[in-house]
Amino acid sequence: MNMSMHDNHNHDTMPMAPSGPPHHHPMSPSGHEGMMMQMTFYFGYKNVELLFSGLLINSVGGMVGACVVVFLFAVIYEGLKISRECLLRKSQVNVRYNSMPVPGPNGTMLMETHKTVGQQMFSMPHLIQTVLHIVQVVISYFLMLVFMTYNGYLCIAVALGAGVGYFLFSWKKAVVVDITEHCH
Repeated sequence: MNMSMHDNHNHDTMPMAPSGPPHHHPMSPSGHEGMMMQMTFYFGYKNVELLFSGLLINSVGGMVGACVVVFLFAVIYEGLKISRECLLRKSQVNVRYNSMPVPGPNGTMLMETHKTVGQQMFSMPHLIQTVLHIVQVVISYFLMLVFMTYNGYLCIAVALGAGVGYFLFSWKKAVVVDITEHCH
């Protein structure tokens, strides 16, 4: 069997992406102008397509503006996560305490009590939580897609925005310490 390094396939297929920023190719297999997807990290500001086909960055000012907006979206995303947690704590209803026996030292039995809280499905707080969850998911996917441009400046903006947002909002986050936990 003679194995050749040459392809006998149709040579009209789209070429592999170069290592630089995305380039326009005059004719794709469908006959339309197309954009190759960048698959390695790069630092550039020309021909950077951001989320939508009409949103093309071609200047330093455009890149700075895009980085500021992406940074703010990452901060807002972190704020949304903490705000939803705070709203959930405020809207909790149906507080129940469940007690159960657990083995203690020297064969004794101790009672361990857990607080259980619930929320009503058809309530305004749950509706608000649902809407905020949708907004949070959309922002998180936008941030993921921005990161997938592989543009170093935009990736740094996402990371810094997430860090600043966490710093600004996480101190409000509830910390639960289980005093019955035996593994330290």
